[in-house]
Amino acid sequence: MPIEGFDYKGFAANMTEQAKELVPKDLQDREKDYIVKTLGNFTLLAGEALYNDESLKLTPEQAVFITQIIAEWSFHKSIDLIHSGILPQYWDSIMQKIAFTIFEVAKQAVIRNIPQDQLLQAVEHHVVKVYKQSIEELEKKGLIDESTKEKAESQSNIDDMAKQAREAQEQQQKQAIEEAEKNREQAQKRREEQRKQKQVQQEMQSGKNPAITQKQLKLMSLALVLKILSQDKVTTILNKFDSNDSLTISQYMNMANLESQIDGDLLAGCLNEIKEYLPVKRKLTKENVLGDLLRVYQSAPRERIEKIIKNERPLVKRFISQAYDGEYSGLPLKVAGIVAQYVEDSI
Repeated sequence: MPIEGFDYKGFAANMTEQAKELVPKDLQDREKDYIVKTLGNFTLLAGEALYNDESLKLTPEQAVFITQIIAEWSFHKSIDLIHSGILPQYWDSIMQKIAFTIFEVAKQAVIRNIPQDQLLQAVEHHVVKVYKQSIEELEKKGLIDESTKEKAESQSNIDDMAKQAREAQEQQQKQAIEEAEKNREQAQKRREEQRKQKQVQQEMQSGKNPAITQKQLKLMSLALVLKILSQDKVTTILNKFDSNDSLTISQYMNMANLESQIDGDLLAGCLNEIKEYLPVKRKLTKENVLGDLLRVYQSAPRERIEKIIKNERPLVKRFISQAYDGEYSGLPLKVAGIVAQYVEDSI
C-alpha cells in the first residue's frame, strides 16, 4: 500500500517554487531554469519511488525527510556545477549520480533508524565523494583540464550559504547590541536629566533658597525670557552657551511654574542686568558711524586697519582715511554703516 498522507507531487511543486526564490541573482536565466528544473525532477522521481515502494514501510514524515534531502543537495550541487566552468552537456550525468547516491544512503539510514545528525553527515560525505569522483573522471577522459578540475572541486554553495547566514546573524547581533547600548545611553541620559531637574526643583522650593547661586538665578531668568521666543531664536541663543549651561537653561524652560519659584526682586534684578548686555539698535547717522570708527581707531594701530582694507575700492579707502580726521564723505550712509561694522568686526 502506498504511503498514505505523502503528497509527493505537491511536495515537489512546493520545493520547486522555493528554489525559484533562492537561485543566485547573478546567474543567467537558462542557468536558473536548469537549477529549478533539476531540483523539481529529482524531487518528483524520488518522492514517487518512495511512495510506491511498499517494502520500505516509511511514514509520511520519513518520506518527506528523504525527498527534502535530495531537493536541497540537488539545488546546491547544480549551482556548484554552473560555477565550476564544466560544460553544460556534462551536468546531467553528474547530477544523476549524486541524486541516486543521496537516495540510497538516506533511505538505508532511515530504515536502520540512524540518528538524524549522523544521517546528514553520511549523506554529505557521499555527495562530496561522488561529486569529486565525477569531476576526476572528466579529467581522465580529457574532457576538462586541470584548472577546471581544481575550480570545480573548490565549489561549495552549501558552505557559502552557511557563511552568509552566519554573517547575517552576526550583523543582526551586532546591530542589536549597538541598539541596546544606544538605548541604555539614552535612558541613562534621561535619568541624569531627570535627576538634575529634580534637584533644581528641590533647591527652588523656596525662592530665597541660599543654595541657588547667582549664576543659576541668571540662567533661570534667561530661561523665562526664552520661553516667549520662537524655537529658531531659542536655538540660536542656546548655541552660544557651553553644553552644560545650555542643558541647564533647557531644563529650566521645561519646569512648570518657574516664575513662581523665583523671588520677584531677584528676578527683576537679574533681568535688568541681562538687559544691560543686550545690544541696543541705534539710529543710523553720520555721527554714530564716525563715532564707531573713532573708537576702533583708538583701540587698534592705523597700519592694522589699512591692512584690513588694502583690497577695498578707492572710495572705501578714502572714506576710512577721512574718518581719522572726523570727516564724513563719499559713501551712502547705509554703506558707511556696513563698512564701519566690518572694520570693527575685523579688529
